[in-house]
Amino acid sequence: MPSARKAATAGLLLLALAATPALAQLTDDEPGAGVFAARQIPAAQQPKPKPKPQPHPQPRLVPKAAPRNLPIVNYWDEPQGFQPDKTPRSTIPVRDGLHPERRLAVYDAPGGVPRAFLDPTISGLPVTVPIVERRQGWAAVLLPSVNRRVGWLPPHGWKPRTLPDQLIVDLSERRLTWRRGGREHGAWTVAVGSSRTPTPLGRTFVMGRTITHGHAYAGLDAIVLGAVPDDRDALSASLRNGHTAIHAWRDESAFGRSVSNGCVRMPPKVQRTLLGHIGPGTVVHVVE
Repeated sequence: MPSARKAATAGLLLLALAATPALAQLTDDEPGAGVFAARQIPAAQQPKPKPKPQPHPQPRLVPKAAPRNLPIVNYWDEPQGFQPDKTPRSTIPVRDGLHPERRLAVYDAPGGVPRAFLDPTISGLPVTVPIVERRQGWAAVLLPSVNRRVGWLPPHGWKPRTLPDQLIVDLSERRLTWRRGGREHGAWTVAVGSSRTPTPLGRTFVMGRTITHGHAYAGLDAIVLGAVPDDRDALSASLRNGHTAIHAWRDESAFGRSVSNGCVRMPPKVQRTLLGHIGPGTVVHVVE
């Protein structure tokens, strides 16, 4: 800052002048006449700067021991006791994720109550969860199999992952946009959930990919998301335990409409593009 720099310079200048020896000429009747000698003028006393108050270190939040009988986050059951996502409708890119190296206890707050275990894989899919908040070394992550909820993981036991991509699904526009590094790489008209079986709003993420069966899916894998139907009873029994997904759809008449069971239906060509670029942990922002 300019003012601070000027003040610092002025202070140095004052000290230099005060400490400069004054030269005094000796008289002819003194020994060493004609020789200049240096006589030190005492430096002016400068007030001692007051010490800056040091911030008190925050206490380390030690994880509480987790009971062995805690539920394990899986593909079918919704984990309970976790706090809501503070900004579920945010479209700010989430760049960081993590992969559990072992089974980890997930807490409802930093240093809080352990509520469930998170394994390195779920139903055969390697787990990468996005980090949406940090506090005292702890990481808040979006959770799979529950909508708009976060859990907290302690500082150790996981590896960081970089998340370069984000997907934004606009339900009112029936449009999916792919961004990488903040730049748009594509936007397409899609089909989304009907009013009876809507695509769940909020932030979710890519769990992985799975095979599909049937001509309608164009023989392409589906991108499985962490979100589940908000109203399971609105679906047929065969679909109630499933997750929402992004998948190919052969019938072009569906695009631009709200007609699905909650999934996002894509043209096959676009689905191939996403399958080639979108990795686990990528945040999917579903907005209105």
